[in-house]
Amino acid sequence: MKPRATDDSSPTARALLTLELLQNTPGITAARLADRLGVSERAARRYVGILREAGIPVESTRGPYGGYRVGRGLRLPPLMFTATEALGLVMAVLDGHHDAADPAGPVGGALGKLLRALPEPVAAPAEAVRRVRARGASGATSPAPGTTAALVRACADRGRLRLGYRLGARGVRVMEVDPWAVVVHHGRWYLLCWSHTRGARRVLRVDRVASVTALPETFEPPAGLDPLATLEEHLSEGWTYEVEVVVEAPVEQVARILPRSLGRPEPLGPDTTRLLATTDEPDWYVRQLTALDVPFRIVGPRELRDAARDLGRRLAAAGGGDAGRDDERASVDTPETFD
Repeated sequence: MKPRATDDSSPTARALLTLELLQNTPGITAARLADRLGVSERAARRYVGILREAGIPVESTRGPYGGYRVGRGLRLPPLMFTATEALGLVMAVLDGHHDAADPAGPVGGALGKLLRALPEPVAAPAEAVRRVRARGASGATSPAPGTTAALVRACADRGRLRLGYRLGARGVRVMEVDPWAVVVHHGRWYLLCWSHTRGARRVLRVDRVASVTALPETFEPPAGLDPLATLEEHLSEGWTYEVEVVVEAPVEQVARILPRSLGRPEPLGPDTTRLLATTDEPDWYVRQLTALDVPFRIVGPRELRDAARDLGRRLAAAGGGDAGRDDERASVDTPETFD
């Protein structure tokens, strides 16, 4: 049954009925709206004005094909999210469906419809995160949506931030940074930034950001910045131990197996590759090498060779085999600290 106002309808009831008609019949003319409400065109326009005064974005188009329609964000009343709620939903979908960033897929398509129904200030941070390329999966802790929303907005606005950053037992470090990009890599969320406190490029774990304060200064990110490539480059360079590993496989195969964050593969021959990297955590790094299903040899450093022998002994003991074997395979973990 088509809604129609009764003679004893209050102005509020007619305004709500007007909203329902605008939602259900986008482009409805003033004449048709007046007919459905059972009032004059002047009264119908007055109800539209009441809706606008209440903050509902009613748009109007002139001409023979014009009419009224509800603007972005009010088509579906349940979709009245805050920016933090919307971003939290997008992050949850990305965590569970790594094709969510693809608008052609069913999950990405549905997510796109949801974001298009939200007002611009709410949808913008969530849409920015959805465009972030989520790679791989892990048991990593998801960051707080409110914190992530603040970081994404600062990246878009190119505004400097003062951050409180958790360093575990060492407490919280306060730093000023230019936030370049939020990047998702192997299920973990990172902030790629320039630290004015350290005078160097830094990669920060978003789940370790304890506080975010916007500062008045602005910045320009590096020209031609590729956030994902820069992140992976950063994760493999600048640490204490110089790593060199020789892998008995073509460089293309090694690049497919190991992420760029584990180092730079260089061809030594048609079937041999040298992997160069740095690390602060030999125990962690050697566990990553167990993803290789081809023979490899650790040239250095000594700490990495010691970590490999220790891992081999522990795995051999767990399997009841020869403790001298050090080529057992372990599961792949993810980095724990990068600051």
